[in-house]
Amino acid sequence: MRLKRTRQSRNIEDRRGQQNTGRAPRRGGGGGMKIGGGAGIILLLLGLFFGQNLLDPQSSGGPNIGVPQLGPQTSGAGQVRSDDEAGQFIGSILGTTEDVWGELFQQSGQRYQEPNLVMFNDGVNSACGFTSSAAGPFYCPGDSKVYIDLSFFRELNRMGAGGDFAQAYVLAHEVGHHVQNQLGVSMAVQRRQRTLPKKQANRLSVLTELQADCYAGVWAHHAHKKFQLLEPGDLEEGMNAASKIGDDALMRSAGRRAHPDAFTHGTSEQRQTWLYRGLETGDPQQCDTFQGAS
Repeated sequence: MRLKRTRQSRNIEDRRGQQNTGRAPRRGGGGGMKIGGGAGIILLLLGLFFGQNLLDPQSSGGPNIGVPQLGPQTSGAGQVRSDDEAGQFIGSILGTTEDVWGELFQQSGQRYQEPNLVMFNDGVNSACGFTSSAAGPFYCPGDSKVYIDLSFFRELNRMGAGGDFAQAYVLAHEVGHHVQNQLGVSMAVQRRQRTLPKKQANRLSVLTELQADCYAGVWAHHAHKKFQLLEPGDLEEGMNAASKIGDDALMRSAGRRAHPDAFTHGTSEQRQTWLYRGLETGDPQQCDTFQGAS
């Protein structure tokens, strides 16, 4: 990827190296359900092993294993160190998402509220509770923040889904959840899921995740037009990553037969299809995965 023309986002909270030792913050009305993205991979594999879907919003288990105490927190957003290559990369990608979605929202007569991105190690507290790094990157609607442990990218490499555009796709997917939150999609889906059996609730989760994939493609379309971001091979990296983190591929890699009723993010083919739709069209209106869904 070519990042020379991009800028660093200032909406960064670097909590790496901090201890989570105080109580997690309480929010009126609840913080909302965490929304995973190119993410939840390790939890999904563990869930398959233990026979429980740890990513199911109606699961009594889930990734929240108690509420530890909060340690010192950053007072606000800022920029990462110039010698922090991984942090600089993620800050540049976040900056491009701000520019792209800011313009797209403006064109539709709306104002884009930029999310903060929190970098952490091992585990983190958010308005959605405590989350281990094993859950992968996630977005919390309760505080409008994206959370990521950069070691997740090493996991992608081990899965054969490495590359800088693959990493950018993961972040853009989580920002896609922030777009959904601003548009009211996230809360509408969560309200509906509470009334549905697990199978139908999972289906809504799949549609939500596929829309975030499409939004990631929309970002890449416009970011390339604006910054000449993509290089030869980048598109293949993104398609490969989408394939590797499909629910069916993850289940097979865990030695289990694909079980569609337990899918929460979509098949490899679905994730590739919706990412490519966003990339090809650059039109958020083409990302309505819910059309025709009962």
